[in-house]
Amino acid sequence: MSAALPEHTKLILDGTKIAWHEERVNAWLRGERVAPITIDMALTRACNYACHYCYAMLQENDRKTINQKVIYDFLEDCAEIGVKGISLVSDGESTISPVFVDSIVRGSQLGLSMAVGTNGMVLNERKLEEILPHLTYLRINISAGEAKRYSEIMGVKEDWFHRVCQNIRDMVAIKKRNNLKVTIGLQMVLMPEYADQVIPLAKLGKELRPDYLVIKHCSDNEDGDLGVKYSHYKNIYNLLHEAESYSDDEYLVKVKWSKIEANGTRSYQRCYGAPFMIQMSGSGLVAPCGMLFNERYKKFHIGNICETRFKDIFQSDRYWEVMNYLASPEFNAQKMCGSLCLQHKVNEYLDAVQKEQIQVTKPQGEQPQHLNFI
Repeated sequence: MSAALPEHTKLILDGTKIAWHEERVNAWLRGERVAPITIDMALTRACNYACHYCYAMLQENDRKTINQKVIYDFLEDCAEIGVKGISLVSDGESTISPVFVDSIVRGSQLGLSMAVGTNGMVLNERKLEEILPHLTYLRINISAGEAKRYSEIMGVKEDWFHRVCQNIRDMVAIKKRNNLKVTIGLQMVLMPEYADQVIPLAKLGKELRPDYLVIKHCSDNEDGDLGVKYSHYKNIYNLLHEAESYSDDEYLVKVKWSKIEANGTRSYQRCYGAPFMIQMSGSGLVAPCGMLFNERYKKFHIGNICETRFKDIFQSDRYWEVMNYLASPEFNAQKMCGSLCLQHKVNEYLDAVQKEQIQVTKPQGEQPQHLNFI
């Protein structure tokens, strides 16, 4: 690939990068206990927003506090056992945790790739100057391009929209001024009823100049509590194609077509992806994925980093009992899970590997960005 091509041509926003980790996949195929490549977690369950589409509200569990000692021990354990990337996303707004900045800096110093997904509200210039040099990516969740609709969809005052936009301008400016490698992105969680905001947001991104805007589906639980009408996405395909047309050499608009077109369904039954990409709650809870955080899924709960060192949790029989159950014929992701989870694309790949439909070989060509976030 020519170096003259835009950096965003090396972004994979609708797929998985697990094929570039063939050594770990092969170790898993041999039956070895592999460390996660990516851990998706939050530093707190608290949030300063009340988004209409929030999946985390469906996953309440017993809250404990992740303090500095807990998170430093956790990050040291991750580096020791071979975790490669930590994304602060999951079920809380990590930026409002007292240990937010320290966690990013410490993880980076330990050699871990660090990333953040946030509403961006409290990321003032001082915090941005501290964290941006240590991040692989910073993604702002923003599901509207106009203040009034932003307020309605994201459950906050209208003027918060303008503050977040200024914070985005600041982070773009800091990145350019300091020639930082961090990728700055925007993310729209799209429910069909937000269709009126697709084009305004694509235009807003073109004005604010992040590296990309990704437009993704909205996940729902197995009971359909958020009421996502997956069949209605097809009615707005023309808008989504129009949004992608706003891309230029330095700004990419990307729709997660594979999940939007999946109509909320899965092609596989077993969950093989959890060992490679686990999720953790802002309560400290370690579970295979965010869809299993709720107390009613206690049989999938493995431990809590506020009580037990992560390396001890990882090495425990309990950890592997849960992982092996998800990969067994007793588990059926089509019937026992919510829709289109974090591990969905990883699961599609590993399912095809298990069925010998594809071979485990490292892809040819230049590797994509953000390799440790699969």
